[in-house]
Amino acid sequence: MFEAGGDWQLARFKRDPANAGQVMDRGLWRYTRHPNYFGDFCVWWGFYLMALAAGAWWSIFGPLMMSFLLLRFSGVRLLERDIGERRPAYVEYVRRTNAFFPGPRKD
Repeated sequence: MFEAGGDWQLARFKRDPANAGQVMDRGLWRYTRHPNYFGDFCVWWGFYLMALAAGAWWSIFGPLMMSFLLLRFSGVRLLERDIGERRPAYVEYVRRTNAFFPGPRKD
């Protein structure tokens, strides 16, 4: 729900011409800059917990790899590498909004 909800909110935001050039900072995007990535992270860890309950402790490698990819390689880091240059308002959004794990804003 977190991943789909974030994607749905962003799609609605982008459809509105009044939001052109603005940074989405409402809904789930108020608490994390990447609710869709965080939701994907939760899905992988949820699958691991189900597998663990069945005795498949070794299945931890899947969520560990996805966590690494989302946090350090292809997800957050790749997306945010140059977005501040393209969208100056994003710099302020980064200052006050958690990157990955949802939490209160730093207003």
